[in-house]
Amino acid sequence: MKRVCVVTGSRAEYGLLRWVMQGFQESDHCHLQTVVTGMHLSPEFGSTWQEIVDDGFAIDWKVDMLLGSDSAVGVTKSMGLAVIGFADAFDYLAPDLVVILGDRFEILAAASAALISGIPMAHLHGGELTEGAYDDAIRHSLTKMAHLHFTAAEPYRARVIQMGEDPERVWCVGGFGLDGIVKVDRMTRSELEKSLGLSLGERALMVTFHPETASGASPRAQMVELLAALEETNAQLVFTMPNADNEGRVLFEMIEDFVARHPERACVHTSLGQRRYLSALAEVDAVVGNSSSGLLEAPAFGKGTVNIGIRQDGRLRAHSVVDCAIERRAIVQGIAQVLAPTFRAAIKDQPNPYGDGGASARTVVAIENWLAGSSLSRPKRFNDLS
Repeated sequence: MKRVCVVTGSRAEYGLLRWVMQGFQESDHCHLQTVVTGMHLSPEFGSTWQEIVDDGFAIDWKVDMLLGSDSAVGVTKSMGLAVIGFADAFDYLAPDLVVILGDRFEILAAASAALISGIPMAHLHGGELTEGAYDDAIRHSLTKMAHLHFTAAEPYRARVIQMGEDPERVWCVGGFGLDGIVKVDRMTRSELEKSLGLSLGERALMVTFHPETASGASPRAQMVELLAALEETNAQLVFTMPNADNEGRVLFEMIEDFVARHPERACVHTSLGQRRYLSALAEVDAVVGNSSSGLLEAPAFGKGTVNIGIRQDGRLRAHSVVDCAIERRAIVQGIAQVLAPTFRAAIKDQPNPYGDGGASARTVVAIENWLAGSSLSRPKRFNDLS
């Protein structure tokens, strides 16, 4: 049996990887190994490694790497610790293939260790653009380190090939987040409200805002504008906390202060978990912020997204996504637009550019077939488009 090691560092990423992990756990040809790192191991971010265990997965190795500082220096030092930890993990586990997803700095550390160790990698969700965050450069770096590629849309597959990757090793499988929508048994509205500690009322918004790590803008100043806009709405507000990005902790404090001042109409959760998060997406009226979920998963529910700022610039968008500047009046107008009955009716049955599910199963089958019939040990060659 081939040993396939899946690396996960955050709640959102695990939500995309869960059904890939399930596929390898049930495989007759592969043995699943799981390595967790980053926010999963931090009490500040909800110690979400426990959700992985609760879902029935064994954790083979933990790479503890987050420092108490979210400055550029602190994040860089965290990456250094992660490289050391992954060197030990891969030396002990000796996987035949490492599976990584996305674009975060802890995954760059894992890929760097795998590269130097000579372990082939499969990269999920490559070829995308997010020009407002340094994650964009990390994602493309991971593409050049990986041997197999699984993209969420055909333009992304073309971009991976454009970067010199062998077309025979690049698959368009669709968005991985859509699998959970099909597979997860969602909560009823009353169960969800009890779990959130908040009535969703007649109108509710899901709010997630991460720092723009490549724009040079002040995350604090941006959050001031967002919270000022939310003050003007009469909607119930479900906040999820930002990722462990540069200057993210100041946003924690501002959100907690806002919720403390509006306990009757706002709640905040560090991590909702996949079941509760998807249940909330199904019940709220729209999504506000700059999370990729507003572009990938929210359209599948027929819900509008107010996408704020430039963090997601470059990603494919459904018609349900309304872009606006990080300025309170623009955000207020964007919220009014996505809540308008005519807008909501128009997007109800819209196509999703990321497909309709099945990405995880397609990926597992492709990896099984490749490991069974082809060698990943030979050096990669740059594939010139000419």
